[in-house]
Amino acid sequence: MLKNISPILSPELLKTLMEMGHGDELVLGDGNFPSASVAQRLLRTDGHGVPELLDAILKLFPLDQYVDSPVALMDNGDSENRPAIWVEYKSIVEKNEGDRQIELVERFAFYERAKKAYAVVATGETAIYANVILKKGVVI
Repeated sequence: MLKNISPILSPELLKTLMEMGHGDELVLGDGNFPSASVAQRLLRTDGHGVPELLDAILKLFPLDQYVDSPVALMDNGDSENRPAIWVEYKSIVEKNEGDRQIELVERFAFYERAKKAYAVVATGETAIYANVILKKGVVI
């Protein structure tokens, strides 16, 4: 056991976060995301939702400060009905990293970007359009 590391972060996920370098991207996919078919490296966190994983990861994982939007969400294409979980994501990002820009990426463009990501984390998240891409920064 280690101190101050969330127990929902598996040894495999911690190893992956350590291996990633500046500019590498990590996808947190909801339960409907085709994680296995797009991932170069697939990590499973069944039973855990994206918000709790996002919070635990951002306590250890610096976001890229040299890009406009180090966080990307899969756009649901309906500006009048945004997923409620996005408000929670914004709050988690602000709590851990300050006011960071979050971009929306069209669904099929998100899939293509996910194919190039360093790793994809398959979660048990039940909310729809709850997918997130994080771009790793540097520890200062």
